[in-house]
Parts: sequence; C-alpha cells; structure tokens
Amino acid sequence: MPSTRDIRRRIKSVKNTAQITKAMQMVAAAKMRKAQLAAVVGRPYAELMNEVLAQASVGTAAFEHPLMAVRPVKKRAIILVSSDRGLCGGLNSNLFREVVKFDKNTTLYITAGRKAAQFVARTKRPLAAEFTYKDTPPFAEGRAISKFAQELFLSGEVDAVDILFSKFVSTLVQQPKVIPFLPVGKIAPVTAGINAPATQAPASAAGSDTFEFEPDEQTVLGELLPHSLNFQMHQILLEAKASEQSARMVAMKNATDNAKQIIKDLTLEYNKLRQANITKELLEITTAQMAVG
Repeated sequence: MPSTRDIRRRIKSVKNTAQITKAMQMVAAAKMRKAQLAAVVGRPYAELMNEVLAQASVGTAAFEHPLMAVRPVKKRAIILVSSDRGLCGGLNSNLFREVVKFDKNTTLYITAGRKAAQFVARTKRPLAAEFTYKDTPPFAEGRAISKFAQELFLSGEVDAVDILFSKFVSTLVQQPKVIPFLPVGKIAPVTAGINAPATQAPASAAGSDTFEFEPDEQTVLGELLPHSLNFQMHQILLEAKASEQSARMVAMKNATDNAKQIIKDLTLEYNKLRQANITKELLEITTAQMAVG
C-alpha cells in the first residue's frame, strides 16, 4: 500500500504534466485558429480557378495535355501528407492504416511531414522524395511537391499519382482521405477531394458567358492546368495542417482533463489514507492510556 509521501509525489508529478499539456493545448489552439483560417481563405480562389478551367474546357473538347494522359497503372505514386510531430491523437495512425492497403511492390511514396517519412522508412517502403512543410505552408512548398509528382508522371516512372492526407471536417473530426492527383481527368473543383465528389463540376461552368479568353481557351487551359495542380497541393497542405493542429488541441485538452481527474482521485486517496493514519494513531494512544490506567 502506498504511503502518503508516495501519493504526494505522484500528485506533484501529475500536476507538472498537467501544466505542460495545458500549455501545449493553448499553443495548439492558437495555431489551430490560424491554420483553419488559412485553409478556409484558400477555398474561394480554388473554386474560381476551377470555374475558369471548366469554362475553358467547354470550348476545347479536343484539348489534350501530357498531364491528362491515361495509361494502364503498373506503378503508382502516393503523396503521403502527415504531421512533423506527434501528440496529436490518432491522426497519423489512422492515416498510416490506409497506407497498408496499397501494394508495397508497385507503390512509390512521396512524403510530406517527418512522421510520414519515418513510417515509410520503418516499413521499408520505396521512398521517392521527402518533403517538410511549415505550420503555415507557403505556396512554394506545395508547388515543389506538385512539380516533383508531375515530373515522375511525365517521365513515365509512375502511371498515376494519388494523395493521402487527413481531411479537415471540424475541430473534432479529421478523416484520412485518398484523392486522385494525376492523370487529370474531368475538371472538377480543386477542393473536390476535400468537400465534394471528384466528378462534380461547378453548376455555373457549362453555358456560362462570364469569361473571355485571350488568346484562346486552349492556351489558357494549357497554362492553368499545371498551376491548378500546384494550388491543389498547396490547399491540401493547408487542410492537413488544420487537421493536425485541431487534433493536437483536442488531444492535449483530453490529456489535461485526464490529469485533473487523476489529481482529484489521488487527493481523495491521500486524504483517506491520512485520516486512516490519524485514526490509527488515536487508537494506539487510547489503547496505551487504557493499559496504563
């Protein structure tokens, strides 16, 4: 049975842990608000860009681009987007459970985030490239990942590229999601893999006379297509970072609440044990007095 000294030490230790998790919760909450705002702000631009692409594609039915080339998939690349650090609940483990569904022998991995790179190395899966991204990823980081994937596809090293990331639904809900990246199929909203079905096109795309193209639709589409892929990758990094900070804030809040409950239970146990010791000492004193008397 633990002594009162042991319980006091445990209470002090848990209090120190609670202070750390509380501080991490506050930091994650501040970063979460910033990350969520960055993810939400980019969505209108993504939707407008896709509306332009969809309108341009209406006038270029025979448009062909190397990034749209469909061929039998013998080798596939997966862009695996994870967090750089842990302490974010089951975010990364849920993501990695989806990875094992892909054939290790025919899948090449491009990692964004240290946890993804560590997982790929630990499970001895083929790694094509390793990237990191900041708490507020600039466009250049998403573009670098996108261009590397495009080069793999255009060189014929892979026949398809998919993105596996944590879909940001709300502060309490983040879901692992796989969306196709290459080859480019039917033009749909950039956030299609995030908020809408992949085959859904904007309602205002067909039959709209909103845009005029100079010099022509085919030239505009050819220039915008790689840029839209770059921005899609950037938007996914923002969504993944929002998911990470949300998951970390919730995990740290749960850890803090659990620590407070443990402190409460230990304090109750300490008080019971101290009361029992006091009662025992009183009984011993009373017994001694009765023996003397």
